Amino acid sequence: MSFLWLTILSALRILRRNPLRAGLTMLGIIIGIGAVVAMVSLGQGATASVQAEIASLGTNVLIIVPGATTVGGVRGGLGSVSTLTVDDAGDIEKKVTSVTMVMYGTRSVLQVIHENKNWSTIVLGTTPEFTDIRSWPVTQGNFFTQSDMDAVAKVVVLGKTAAQNLFETGEDIVGSEIRIRNVPLRVIGILAPKGQSITGQDQDDLVVLPFTTAERKVLGTKFLGTVGIILVATQTRHEIPAVVDDIKDLLRTKHHLQPSDEDDFTIRTMEDIAKTIAGTSRTMMLMLMGIASISLIVGGIGIMNILLVSVTERTREIGLRMAVGAKRGHILLQFLIEAIIMTAIGGALGVGAGIGIARALTTMVGWPTIISMQAILVAFVFSVIVGIFFGLYPANKASKLNPIEALHYE
Repeated sequence: MSFLWLTILSALRILRRNPLRAGLTMLGIIIGIGAVVAMVSLGQGATASVQAEIASLGTNVLIIVPGATTVGGVRGGLGSVSTLTVDDAGDIEKKVTSVTMVMYGTRSVLQVIHENKNWSTIVLGTTPEFTDIRSWPVTQGNFFTQSDMDAVAKVVVLGKTAAQNLFETGEDIVGSEIRIRNVPLRVIGILAPKGQSITGQDQDDLVVLPFTTAERKVLGTKFLGTVGIILVATQTRHEIPAVVDDIKDLLRTKHHLQPSDEDDFTIRTMEDIAKTIAGTSRTMMLMLMGIASISLIVGGIGIMNILLVSVTERTREIGLRMAVGAKRGHILLQFLIEAIIMTAIGGALGVGAGIGIARALTTMVGWPTIISMQAILVAFVFSVIVGIFFGLYPANKASKLNPIEALHYE
């Protein structure tokens, strides 16, 4: 044990002789480990964000949107023509078993005005079920009711971001009036803050109003009763596959589609969306980690080159140590420990850099990150393995030097 400790102290003294060279040698390891830790933190943060978003919307929720259509031989993309209607939503709620709640809506990006302020935001016309199916409560005032829908009431509920950009701090918002396309609308409530969506969009930047008001007085539509999206809630997530099949059969029948025709609608489950986004995040993370691994390899090669130079510079020293009784294993261990120390220090600095980058991304850009102790441990151990792998050849070369030739080396 004393020999190992003396060898470590000797290796540290040798590295202190030329700290600049040692630092530049460790730079590749620092960059590689830092990038790996930062990318893993970013990937895990994105995954957790997706899971939280799915949980907030509910794993037992289906999303139905208009699908691709072909008119006169010309094929339109997803949602190019509105193929869903209010009647479709009503029939789904009435005729499909295990469906507990249905919400539909239409949206557009419009300029919203309050006195001398204006703000471009999402204007969503929907139904009173919005707060329940989206698990999105109101913090001030109230949400509109079915009576407001039936009466085509000129009322709106604001998201937090829209409210902040249209009203001054401390100003009474509930009861105030805003205008959309010169239509006066009374604010009756403010939604609780929701934060960013899984795609990075600010969910609080919206204005919600009754669907009937939206289509007849604000947004307008070519055909009354057409909707841009339908959300369906089931009793449990286990019933989703059966409900999807029932909805497909119902909508194909209502839309008079032949067996050879493609669906003119698309049904998505939250789990499908989560898997797609998580798969994309995982692919990006693996790609970036692959790039970061190249830095580790380059850093390892740099360590090997420096150690080879060190072997040449210290040839007489090696010969002298062998002459006074040092064995081949002693010389091998000496250079191997130097390589391990350099990569261990580089790995520790890289871990610190990776944590710093992850926190900076969260603070400055708002990207969710999770510092994983497992990732830190794996990255550090990998850096040590790089030191052993790339330090083995120079150490082996040093241990095989002929003592007599080494003593006469100039």
